Amino acid sequence: MSTHPPLKLVPSTPGTARPAWDDQLIQRYDLSGPRYTSYPTAVEFSDAFTATDMADAARGSADNGGPLSLYVHVPFCARLCYYCACNKVLTRRREAAEPYVTRLLKEARMQADLFGAGRRVQQLHWGGGTPTFLPPDQMGRLMAGLRDIFDLELGDGRDFSIEIDPRELTDTSLAQLHALGFNRISLGVQDFNARVQKAVNRLQPRRMVEDILCESRSQGFRSINFDLIYGLPHQTPDTFARTVDEVLAMRPDRLSIFSYAHLPQRFFSQTRIRSEDLPSPADKLAILHQTIDTLIGAGYQYIGMDHFALPDDPLAVAQREGRLHRNFQGYTTHGDCDLVALGVSAIGQTTDAYFQNAHDLDAWEQRIDAGELATIRGVALTNDDRIRRWVIGQLICQFRLDYAEFEARWQRPFGLCFVEALHRLREMEADGLVTIGGESLEVKAPGRLLIRAICQLFDAYRVEDAGQRFSRII
Repeated sequence: MSTHPPLKLVPSTPGTARPAWDDQLIQRYDLSGPRYTSYPTAVEFSDAFTATDMADAARGSADNGGPLSLYVHVPFCARLCYYCACNKVLTRRREAAEPYVTRLLKEARMQADLFGAGRRVQQLHWGGGTPTFLPPDQMGRLMAGLRDIFDLELGDGRDFSIEIDPRELTDTSLAQLHALGFNRISLGVQDFNARVQKAVNRLQPRRMVEDILCESRSQGFRSINFDLIYGLPHQTPDTFARTVDEVLAMRPDRLSIFSYAHLPQRFFSQTRIRSEDLPSPADKLAILHQTIDTLIGAGYQYIGMDHFALPDDPLAVAQREGRLHRNFQGYTTHGDCDLVALGVSAIGQTTDAYFQNAHDLDAWEQRIDAGELATIRGVALTNDDRIRRWVIGQLICQFRLDYAEFEARWQRPFGLCFVEALHRLREMEADGLVTIGGESLEVKAPGRLLIRAICQLFDAYRVEDAGQRFSRII
């Protein structure tokens, strides 16, 4: 059993007030909408944005200076999880890792030449796929190569994280990861119910996860995250409640509670999941409702959308202090970092642009082998995009927007910039989702669960293209 310190309840402040569940409001506003890991969102990326444009954006970033964040995408998975919608390559050939790492380091050198190799990398994240698919020698080679190419932070201020499939670890894996410099991990748990695990082809007993958690804490990892998924086959409110209780007994620092979107027409692996085995929409909402209540009651701070954190976690502290940001890695305390993207399908960003690598592994390899950037699409931000990105970021991270701060930053009155959005917000104000005050726009407790719907009112692309398909908000 975990020896993590007892949870500490904190007073309700603007950064910690709990969300409120209202069935009628959820029924009215639970439509489709972006998750706003970027603005403009990825559906606005265009192949008219080329590798040349990406290089120009990176050089502009170098001129601006400042710290960097690195994202490394490792697409390989040894086993197929039926629910997965990530870009992955299914193989048991561990030797495939060596040429991939070689190409990653080649790409890193090209990117460093553009972004500036001397800039401090404060944040590093390896995602997938399954990053721990890489054999130990290749993980070491990759990290050593990145240290040679970039100026990786060595102190406690670094945020170096890796996604972990508990089934992929050996007795020495965590010690190696910590020695490589990682100080934060995210464990894919999903559900502890054996029937659910079998239905999604991901068998991992609770004891396995608990042992990893205890070992990771003894190694010195911090801000340990668990991923859970609701809406999977055979889940019921009662079975998922038991999983949540088992998770709370371990008390991870952070929790991500994701909604499963069943789209077998888009993701072939999901054809292995029978629609008739999925919980009903009513049961799925009941699962989410009781999970939120349970986590808040246990002392977790509601960060936003799917995310929760203990009150003393850096994510929770940043939200209370108004320093929280959001990007393609989710909620983060490093919003001032431009993002360097390495690997197939990886997405990077600067102040002025977003850009994505080739989604197909062969295409990415061909570009890198030819000594070319692998960017195939992206978007250059207009000044209007930057303004709206800031507004959406304030709402989705802080649940509040201060007019004076907006006007000081953008040199224009908030009310004149968003006449139409404020007009449409009046209906939400009447429904108790927001308060349109004289000095600020505040998201009230019922609006926190529906923050994506609120943010859409400031999304110029959604106003123009209301038919664009996204996942449901709740």
